[in-house]
Amino acid sequence: MINDSGLGMILLVDCDQRFERTVTDGDIRRLLLDGAEMGDSIGSLPHIDSITLPSGSTPRDAIDAMDKHDIDDIPLLDSDRRVAGLLRRREISKPIALSTPHMEGAEMDYVEEAFRTNWIAPLGPNVDAFEQAVADVAGVAHAAAVSSGTAALHLALRLLDVGPGDRVFCSSFTFAASANPIVYQYAEPVFIDAEPQSWNMSPQALERAFETAKAEGWLPKAVIVVNLYGQSADYDPILAICNAHGVPVIEDAAESLGATYKGQASGRFGLLSAFSFNGNKIITTSGGGMLVSNDERLIARARYLSTQARQPAAHYEHTEIGYNYRMSNILAGVGLGQMMVLGERVEQRRAVFAAYTEGLAGLDGVHWMPEPEWSYSTRWLSTLTIDGTEAGISANEIIQSLASELIEARPVWKPMHRQPVFAGTRYFEHGNSSVSDALFANGICLPSGSNMSTAQVDRIIATIRGLLGKR
Repeated sequence: MINDSGLGMILLVDCDQRFERTVTDGDIRRLLLDGAEMGDSIGSLPHIDSITLPSGSTPRDAIDAMDKHDIDDIPLLDSDRRVAGLLRRREISKPIALSTPHMEGAEMDYVEEAFRTNWIAPLGPNVDAFEQAVADVAGVAHAAAVSSGTAALHLALRLLDVGPGDRVFCSSFTFAASANPIVYQYAEPVFIDAEPQSWNMSPQALERAFETAKAEGWLPKAVIVVNLYGQSADYDPILAICNAHGVPVIEDAAESLGATYKGQASGRFGLLSAFSFNGNKIITTSGGGMLVSNDERLIARARYLSTQARQPAAHYEHTEIGYNYRMSNILAGVGLGQMMVLGERVEQRRAVFAAYTEGLAGLDGVHWMPEPEWSYSTRWLSTLTIDGTEAGISANEIIQSLASELIEARPVWKPMHRQPVFAGTRYFEHGNSSVSDALFANGICLPSGSNMSTAQVDRIIATIRGLLGKR
């Protein structure tokens, strides 16, 4: 049994399933050295008080006990001394990261082919195939693979001739990469609040921003709408507002490849849309991005600008400034392998979220990021808010306590209008108060990797339940 279990021990219980002691291969060896035969009963084992912990103990409790007694495994017992679980050092002492790359194996086939054919530098057959694969998933006609999601957004603004003196509306509740390219073009960002239904851009706040701008005699050059944490924004009212004013939408779909809005794929709602393949995304190329559009002319110009705007001449001829933004053939090979399992990765992340909601059900003050009926979210990150009054503990206290248990959790994005670098920018709220600010004050991102084990998810759930149960 010891060999078959792979645990290095068995847990001995009585006829009522109450725990008596652990039995290790060392215990068996000592019996043999004392003259026992392999066919004898282990009933002659001496009584010992095995080290155990109550079933509600945390991994930190277990590690402290393991260190104190120089052991690596501790049984968990319920109030009737029945075995409720087993905590193992090699499992609970390993840090749990927020979102790690998940390689399948097929990636190396494409990378090795790039080496075999010497397609190492930017461009090549992997790039072409990766562009087509992403375009197909997004339901658009054209795509250009670039060095990052930020580069894709920058190119989008450049393609729309955003420049000095222009203003661009942008989701405030997002990562800085959504807003920084506006400043790259020497334009001015104007930030739009989130709405509570999806945590994405508020159509109500957007309408108010357009009304104010029109009354003041100006309109934005573009609107950047972010699909946050793997969930699309509510595009029907957003597009209706923007189309009514003749202002193009740039869809920041960096976090939402594989999501849908009313059955249509994320990435097809903007005149130009951007994806990210950073190491923590649903699928990764280590570092990379993609600009997609149904406008062939725009994507062709994006490819031109992303290769230093080199003119088609035998010598190096440049009539305008370009960028070194193209993706390498090697990284595109990684992306091709990852695209083969995109659907599986989305389902795995959604399963992590479902496990959290089930495992933490019934706890006061725990409120999960909503998924409206029109949305199919990838749950890139499992996010929630904590009502400190109801829960008796703040989001920040939970994050710090998880860190002490070697579990990486983070606050949700700090809104752009609150960032020092954007001090003084204009901001339009959803209603009478800022939804983005409330989300930031109370929000938590939990570990959400598609390669997380059931034991890791259970460890996180047990830790959080312990935190909220102690208050």
